[in-house]
Amino acid sequence: MGKSAGADPRQSAGHAADSHTLIRVRGARENNLKNINVDIPKRRLTVFTGVSGSGKSSLVFDTIAAESQRLINETYSAFIQGFMRLWRAPTLTCWKG
Repeated sequence: MGKSAGADPRQSAGHAADSHTLIRVRGARENNLKNINVDIPKRRLTVFTGVSGSGKSSLVFDTIAAESQRLINETYSAFIQGFMRLWRAPTLTCWKG
C-alpha cells in the first residue's frame, strides 16, 4: 500500500528521532548556563523568556542548535564532512535528540 498524497513525511517509521516526543537537555553548561536540565516538546512552538543575561540564547543557539547541527552533519559521508564547518559539541552531560 503506497503513501497518500497528504501523508506527513515527518511521520516516517523507523527513524530514531521519531521514537520520542521530547528533546532532553541535561547538564548544559555553556557561557552563563550552570548545569541546566530542560525537556522541550518536539513539533511544538516553544518560547524562551527571561531577563537579560539569563541564558536564553546560550540554551537555544549554543546548546540545542549546535548539537542538532552536529548530529545532522554526522549523517553525511566522511568526504562531504571534510568540506563542512566543524561544530564542537556543547557541554552536556546527556543529549537525547
